[in-house]
Amino acid sequence: MTKLRIATFNINGIRSRLPALLQWLEREAPDIVCLQELKAVDSAFPAEALRDAGYGALWQGQSAWNGVAILSKGEAPVERRRGLPGFEADTHSRYLEAEAGGLVIASLYLPNGNPQPGPKFDYKLAWFDHLLAHAAKLFKSGQPVVLAGDYNVVPTDEDIYNPRSWLKDALLQPESRERYRKLLAQGWTDALRTHFGDERVYTFWDYFRRHWETNSGLRIDHLLLSDELAPRLRDAGVDRWVRGEPHASDHAPTWVELEMGAGRKKKSA
Repeated sequence: MTKLRIATFNINGIRSRLPALLQWLEREAPDIVCLQELKAVDSAFPAEALRDAGYGALWQGQSAWNGVAILSKGEAPVERRRGLPGFEADTHSRYLEAEAGGLVIASLYLPNGNPQPGPKFDYKLAWFDHLLAHAAKLFKSGQPVVLAGDYNVVPTDEDIYNPRSWLKDALLQPESRERYRKLLAQGWTDALRTHFGDERVYTFWDYFRRHWETNSGLRIDHLLLSDELAPRLRDAGVDRWVRGEPHASDHAPTWVELEMGAGRKKKSA
């Protein structure tokens, strides 16, 4: 049996935080990494530096905002799709899907949705609805799938240090949470919540009011496992030390470890 570590990390600007990313990759050595919020065009993506670090990469950049990528030790992931089906008019780089490590991996950056109500919140919900439709097909395919990324949703009040000052935020709105519940109702396993049970665990601490220093965090970075992978979950965690480094992203890398059988046959779509 072999173990596979899959991580998701909203890097919040890959050009300025490349040294931090490389430091984390060297220290923690995840097998597959989903990145969000690259804030860089395709030509500015540091593919060579990542290759020197031992990772092949697939990416979809965007100037100043958004952008997603998937890294894999050794060979680059094999692309399956960019963007969500039925939402081809979307100009934001928010969804990238590939095959890596014998799995189907999706790196997603769900819209923030603030301020709400308004067009940004409407866009968030529309994007989420297209994700729900595509995720249902992926789940029913029977393939081993991981949906990893920054969902910009705090699933419950247990996933935030104190909901009172965030009540008007798009991350906590009933419409956002209801869609996340619908996603789980398809059969997906929320790996962190499954692993930690009732324990408080956060993946994001904003830059204001000493939220990092006081551990006033939110859990908005999620890794969802298909039913074939859920029984293989052996460990999960948040690399909090990355958030404590100078000039860090406001997110910390979040990961799961799966126990994979040697020689497992890959299911066809």
